[in-house]
Amino acid sequence: MNIDKRIRVLIADDHPLLREGILSVLMSEVDITVVGEATNGQEAVELFRLNRPDVTLMDLQMPVLNGIDAICAIRDEFPDARFIVLTTYQGDVQALRALKAGAAGYLLKSMLRREMSETIRIVHSGRRRIPPEIAAELAEHVTEDALSDREVQVLKQVAVGTSNKMIASQMFVSEATVKSHMKNILAKLGANDRTHAVTIALKRGILEG
Repeated sequence: MNIDKRIRVLIADDHPLLREGILSVLMSEVDITVVGEATNGQEAVELFRLNRPDVTLMDLQMPVLNGIDAICAIRDEFPDARFIVLTTYQGDVQALRALKAGAAGYLLKSMLRREMSETIRIVHSGRRRIPPEIAAELAEHVTEDALSDREVQVLKQVAVGTSNKMIASQMFVSEATVKSHMKNILAKLGANDRTHAVTIALKRGILEG
């Protein structure tokens, strides 16, 4: 294969072992080459400008700048940039955020060895690739009301063990308002209680673990 025709890939992930694993898989592919490695979202933006890769593998949970913000920053400058999101989470909310930001592919880290190379080729060709289990999660929750920013704020406080009274004080609202938010949260998430609501929100990517 003409070396200039290879798919140029940028890896953005803060875990050295994972980057090594990705490199070892991609080095065996004759039609793919790695042009850079970023350890955080800000580095990913800078290396993208420098290397102009065909496809970027972007971790969602990174220091300095998270993956979704990095995708948005890059696409502001380079609207045709193509991204595959890497994550350990199967949460539908996180997947939806990434897809809205402009990701064309979504890969669970457990799938990398099995499906990464083919996903890179698919996304490079201009198509999308979303694993069936992620697509099923998205479809399952598509008709639900999303939590409002205020409700997410309340749930974040609940997750760290803050009482309704304290939440009300911090948000400058009445305790009755916080209770009303909690009632809506439980209904929207189909949760039995506060702890169950937090568990569901973490699983779906509404809250970050």
